[in-house]
Amino acid sequence: MEIILALIMGVFVGAAAGYLGTLMLSKRMALVAGPLGHLTLPGIALAFFLGIDISLGAFVVVISGILIIWLLEIRTKLPMEALTAIVFALGVAIALLFIPEDKTIPALIGDISQISVMVTILTVVLSLLVIFVTQKIYKKITLAEISSDIAASRGINIKKYNFIYLLCIAIVVSLGVKIVGGLMTAALVAIPACTSRNLSKNIFQYSLGGLVFGGLSCLVGILGFKISGISAGFLIIFSSTFFFLISLIFKRK
Repeated sequence: MEIILALIMGVFVGAAAGYLGTLMLSKRMALVAGPLGHLTLPGIALAFFLGIDISLGAFVVVISGILIIWLLEIRTKLPMEALTAIVFALGVAIALLFIPEDKTIPALIGDISQISVMVTILTVVLSLLVIFVTQKIYKKITLAEISSDIAASRGINIKKYNFIYLLCIAIVVSLGVKIVGGLMTAALVAIPACTSRNLSKNIFQYSLGGLVFGGLSCLVGILGFKISGISAGFLIIFSSTFFFLISLIFKRK
């Protein structure tokens, strides 16, 4: 039963991460998920302390970090990725003080061995929400990236959409912690997007490909875990990288 729940959770989280990753790659922000993934670590420490699900603890702390980053961006005009690095460094320092030593490895590389039906349902709902919201803001965020002046002239509230965008990243990162841990969340969003870019002729194929390869990588990785017993987090990244390498062979000029 647990492996079925893990497969369902993994496919939906992977699909949402891959889809959002195509937007992050377009904004040259795919690696931002890495620092935000590390920012989940103090949230995981909080979850262990309170005895709650690690995704919930991670979400609380990542959302707090996102709010700080968003407010600092408005206040300082510094690049979002630079502010993310500052907040993430503080988060890691705090986490390493409080995560129990025997919980460190699961926090870093993920653990799908204990998944409840309720957590799976919540994960599926949140993943679908991220995909839906990302689809709604996709064109607006892309236009703002091309020209903030043109976006503003069309009535697009760039600050509002950047906040929604960051909120989607926070949800995906928090959900991804359960599957690949706090260390490898950047790969969860970046690699499927890169694979899709190699094979796509237009923006529709690109975004859809990110969704498909993200979900497929998690499916293969979790099945590999069931067969071999090797950590699903590692196998998800290996399978995602394998698809990327294959895409290089068929890359469109």
